[in-house]
Amino acid sequence: MAESVPEVRTLSQAHAVLEAIRPALDAPSAEWLRYYLCSARVYAEVAEIDRGHHHEAMYWADRERRKAEAIKRTGVHGGPGRVVQV
Repeated sequence: MAESVPEVRTLSQAHAVLEAIRPALDAPSAEWLRYYLCSARVYAEVAEIDRGHHHEAMYWADRERRKAEAIKRTGVHGGPGRVVQV
């Protein structure tokens, strides 16, 4: 994953850019950790720029931060693509 993200000014742009750099579903947990930390930072910064979407961007920043914390705590990425047994 690239360490830098192109400049974004809106929540919509942030979603698009972060989707483009999102790791593969089977990527190592370390790669997902870097991605979630980057995403949290981007969303938090966008919240201060795109004031019309401040609260939504803060939600996304918190969500991504929590995902990063879960990986730090467990060492496991339980994110997208996981299978739930029925």
